Amino acid sequence: MAQLTEERQREIVEFVRVRQRATVAELSRHFDVSEATIRRDLEKLHSLGLIQRVHGGAMPVPQAAPEPPVLQRLHEQHAEKRRIGRAAAALVRDGETLFLGSGTTTLEVARALHGRRGLTVITNALSIANELAGDPEIELIILGGTFRRSELSMIGHLTEQALEELRADKVIMGIRAIHPEHGLTNDYLPETMTDRAIIRLGQEVIIVADHTKFGRVSTAFVAPITAATCIITDDGVDPEVVAQIEAMGVRVSVV
Repeated sequence: MAQLTEERQREIVEFVRVRQRATVAELSRHFDVSEATIRRDLEKLHSLGLIQRVHGGAMPVPQAAPEPPVLQRLHEQHAEKRRIGRAAAALVRDGETLFLGSGTTTLEVARALHGRRGLTVITNALSIANELAGDPEIELIILGGTFRRSELSMIGHLTEQALEELRADKVIMGIRAIHPEHGLTNDYLPETMTDRAIIRLGQEVIIVADHTKFGRVSTAFVAPITAATCIITDDGVDPEVVAQIEAMGVRVSVV
């Protein structure tokens, strides 16, 4: 019985979405159940945020166009990300080739690179490409692949193939979670192989991450902590975690 109720409620949501409005009487006739049952279904669906209850029936929940999470995160820990970005950019020498990954902290790295001479920047991130496209001193290599809309980035087999053909002096990338024992982890499985290919690209691998990323573990293992040459973070990080990571031979720069 519970399964039939859940199935009917799923179908009600779809019915309302297609019709844009449905009355209790219409739904009762369509699903061949009593109006009292439909009213209970609508109240339940309304409480779950799946429909909007109106007098005599229901309408779809108004849907705003979702903003990509990478843009939503632009203002989170912004001062810290700016400091981290500038510190990472200071490690880049004129004439070097570097890879810049997607993310809000790497975008701050890109912003701090203006004025450098003879750089080549490889990226899979549209936000990075857009930031650097107008700088005549920076040669851009923009990778193709499968578009990950939430991060405005390219991932997948085509991206990984391109990465295998390239080399960089430095890789500067972000990561979702950093843990001394569990390493570098991400929360999106399809991106894992792309992240590993990015790490293989560089002679040096610099992880840029604000303090909120430390001590956490996400779903997908990317690499051990020791895959990083250096981690740059802000002064909100737990000193004990920093000490654990440095004991493993990875330099941690706190800015």
